[in-house]
Amino acid sequence: MRLKIPTSREWTTAALADLDAFLIDHASCERKASASALAMVSHYPDRPELVDALIGLAREELDHFHRVYGWIAKRGLRLAPDQRNPYMGRLSNEFREGTASYFLDRLLAAGIAEARGCERFALVGAALPPGDLADFYRELARAEVRHHELYLELARTYFPRDQVERRLDELLEAEARIVAELPVRAALY
Repeated sequence: MRLKIPTSREWTTAALADLDAFLIDHASCERKASASALAMVSHYPDRPELVDALIGLAREELDHFHRVYGWIAKRGLRLAPDQRNPYMGRLSNEFREGTASYFLDRLLAAGIAEARGCERFALVGAALPPGDLADFYRELARAEVRHHELYLELARTYFPRDQVERRLDELLEAEARIVAELPVRAALY
């Protein structure tokens, strides 16, 4: 993972200071990640490598959603309606027009979001007191690495490696600007 800017300490402090809000936002992100994987299956049904890989990914993301929901329920909380995610909204504004360019950007942005999720889950897992919730976040960080790699491998399946690397670097630069500019809040992104 080659994120260009690390998450600030202030983000970890904010996430832990309002862990309830973080968990609710995290659940929403897991559900959206599952839905996004299935949307790609729907949009690119003629790409069997993608279809097979993203069906499996969607299931895993849905399982993560269910597990986060379990933590929410244990804390006596309820899910909230989905809110527009400013991070993903700004990252998707970087997508280029044109069928192939848009497809590549979509794969790479998903991979970048998984990388950022990995970093942040690891930070939460390390900052929480030892126990089941900390273990859960460390486990999720490892899963996000696999998801990140999956999206990059799919990009390399359909596009030349040099094109993938060049565009990935451009999107990573954009993602770094987005992370630096967004306000710190108790949310995954």
